[in-house]
Amino acid sequence: MTQAPRPEPAAGKIRVAVAALTDAVTRLFVAAGLGETAARTMAAALIEAERQGLASHGLMHLPLYLDRLRAGSVSAAERASLVSDLGALAVLDAGHMFGHLAADQAMALAIDKALAFGIGAVAVRRGFHFGAAGRYALQAAARGCIGMAMSNTRPMMPAPGGAEPLVGNNPLSIAVPTADAPAIVVDMATSEGALGKIRMAARAGKPIPANWAVTSEGEATTDAEAAIKGMLLPTGGPKGFALSLAIDLICGLVSGGAMSAEVQPLYGDIAKPNDCSFLFLALRVPEAAAGRADAVSERIRHSRRAAGQEPAKVPGAGKAEAGRIQRDWVDIDAAVHAAMAARG
Repeated sequence: MTQAPRPEPAAGKIRVAVAALTDAVTRLFVAAGLGETAARTMAAALIEAERQGLASHGLMHLPLYLDRLRAGSVSAAERASLVSDLGALAVLDAGHMFGHLAADQAMALAIDKALAFGIGAVAVRRGFHFGAAGRYALQAAARGCIGMAMSNTRPMMPAPGGAEPLVGNNPLSIAVPTADAPAIVVDMATSEGALGKIRMAARAGKPIPANWAVTSEGEATTDAEAAIKGMLLPTGGPKGFALSLAIDLICGLVSGGAMSAEVQPLYGDIAKPNDCSFLFLALRVPEAAAGRADAVSERIRHSRRAAGQEPAKVPGAGKAEAGRIQRDWVDIDAAVHAAMAARG
């Protein structure tokens, strides 16, 4: 059976072999002071985001990560320490290590607890940006559990009608295991548009949708730079604000870590730790659950559509397909590639 030809890279993109890119990014992390094993994990995580079409959570952050590692606001530690363990619930202290590493460890522990007790929850304090939340929820789904992952971030969204940032665009992911179909994955920020996408628009000099953000005075804007200096808008208005507030409280209160204004900007003073908090949850489900989830997925895909509308997509299927297509190669932004090359 012949393989479909690879699509050509889009304008402004450069195609790179995943293996070579992983080696290059690993070397950059090692040169900045991270151990080889942790460096390769970080490289794989960032490239995984790129492969899935989540460039806003991928290599665009690499220069900042390296600078923060060298500045000491991100630790070169590879394991978080255990603060408490109550059986089904544990708390870890990440000590400002890379969020991806702490999150991998925390979700692995949550899954082990779920397999032992039926449910497992692990909260993390003193964390750092962990990228795409779906990475961790999917780890639970891969082991037959329903997974949830969430993090708080620095305040960047106002209450409805407000002109003061009160909560972050706190991400949430839920992944449900399936038997044959791709896992069903909800992976979202609680803002209308992800801040990473706004940063990408700013770098490209492109406008953003009018419902994504407001200026620091609360006025609507399509200017990406003004949005970064201003405030993002919660998805669904009051509902998105309430959901983000709940995530902030859950992460901060369960972990005993930072929340609300205590969390520092990712792209702020690189000498100050980001200091965010996470929560990971795994739920053990019966063996038959995966097949039942498949049936739901099938119903969605084959649901009747209104005239002129595209077939319905199951949440997470698009990212899974993108990752399958870009298994051995990945198209990355030319500016990101240039920034990496400049680092050696």
